[in-house]
Amino acid sequence: MEINEDICKESVFKKVYNNLNKEVWRFIYYKCGNQEQANDLVQEAFIKLWQNCSKTTPAKVKSYLYTITNNAFLNEIAHKKVVLKHVKGQTISVNSESPQFVLEEKEFKIKVENAIANLTEGQRTAFLLNRIEGKKYAEIAEMLSISVKAVEKRMSQALASLRNEIDNFKV
Repeated sequence: MEINEDICKESVFKKVYNNLNKEVWRFIYYKCGNQEQANDLVQEAFIKLWQNCSKTTPAKVKSYLYTITNNAFLNEIAHKKVVLKHVKGQTISVNSESPQFVLEEKEFKIKVENAIANLTEGQRTAFLLNRIEGKKYAEIAEMLSISVKAVEKRMSQALASLRNEIDNFKV
């Protein structure tokens, strides 16, 4: 999307929002894995874009949104780490009355989700953008401001890690 108009104009801002909202949301959702958190982060990013529209060049809008969203996410992670230091473990109840197949299916789904969650942030982001969104390595590299080789390495490591964790799964 090429924007050559003043972002501070409401009609142009709406066009930017409509064109980039879902893309930025998917990007941050793959990082955080939480729909509500992703919604909040994207909303905050667009609010900051509106507040700083006169300081943002049209060519840099997409990059600006990705950067703001990612930085807000990293700030939340840092805050959660501090909070977690003061919270003790929680118990999770499991429904053991399900039929065997449903239970195995749920266990496998959890195993896959955990395997994806255990990837590094970079590996998880590259993997989900490629496999779920269908983005090409070059597109991912541009979105993350890294080289295509770095994306290839992250994907290779992610796939190796996932194969290892899922293959070792015993029912």
